[in-house]
Amino acid sequence: MRLSGAAFALGALIAGTALAALPNGARAPDFTAQASLGGKTFTFSLADALRKGPVVLYFYPAAFTPGCTVEAHEFAEATSKFKALGATVIGVSHDSIDTLKRFSVSECRSKFAVAADPSQSIMKSYDAVLAIRPELANQTSYVIAPTGEILYSYTDLNPSKHVANTMGVVEKYVSEHPKS
Repeated sequence: MRLSGAAFALGALIAGTALAALPNGARAPDFTAQASLGGKTFTFSLADALRKGPVVLYFYPAAFTPGCTVEAHEFAEATSKFKALGATVIGVSHDSIDTLKRFSVSECRSKFAVAADPSQSIMKSYDAVLAIRPELANQTSYVIAPTGEILYSYTDLNPSKHVANTMGVVEKYVSEHPKS
């Protein structure tokens, strides 16, 4: 019985933390970070990206792992559509910038940037820490309006719906906020 109780408590802790994310309507924490696009390093600024339109910010546990590679490929395939809608895509993980320089070329296919968060300050500010491995980010996606308001958050270690879900939110936002 003791193992069952411990297993239940661990499951509840993981489930509760896995679903933790900043709520819709909350203000997105601003950040700047070293990032790479196509193997080139630059400083990514959320505030600057939001001046151009909505931002799809997605957290992933680690570069070059199976699920994160699948998700990067899917975001790479969708990047031109996100750009056509005026949205910026940025991925964030705890990986070093040197690792992300390679990942941005091979798995992100030089289509969108990935930012380094080795101190975990960004993932913590977005409640995107993986409960079972707190040194890693959870697989959490956000859509942030140009005003800095979080329009949508989604957490699931299965990468299959992150792109479709965020694309749907960006499309809806753009249709409701046409540029003059």
